[in-house]
Amino acid sequence: MSSTLKFSLVSPESELFSGEVIHVDVPGTEGDMGIHPMHAPLMAAIRTGIINVHLSDENVKFFVQGGFADVTTGELIILAEKACLIDDIDREEIKNDIEFARESLVSLEGEAALSMQQNLDGLQEVLAN
Repeated sequence: MSSTLKFSLVSPESELFSGEVIHVDVPGTEGDMGIHPMHAPLMAAIRTGIINVHLSDENVKFFVQGGFADVTTGELIILAEKACLIDDIDREEIKNDIEFARESLVSLEGEAALSMQQNLDGLQEVLAN
């Protein structure tokens, strides 16, 4: 059994990460996921939040908004709608996005409200880090 997982994080702008990792914590729309080597194959939607990449000697955190995680034997590929290193976020943009999400929640219902609430929760988590 392999002790590492090949991980790639890709956004429309660039490939942000590609390499061997110990495991990756992913914010899924159906709940957070820990992806390890030899994880069962799956495809899942991701929500706004933090991807925590565990390397052998450090952790690297990324901010993501939307996308998909594709797990195959020994590999995880995340195609994110928007992503950057957590240290590179624009805090003012995040604050503006939080305000927009709060205002939008007032008029939303059902799945749209759930999706916006997940976005709001993720943005607040990112701002707290």
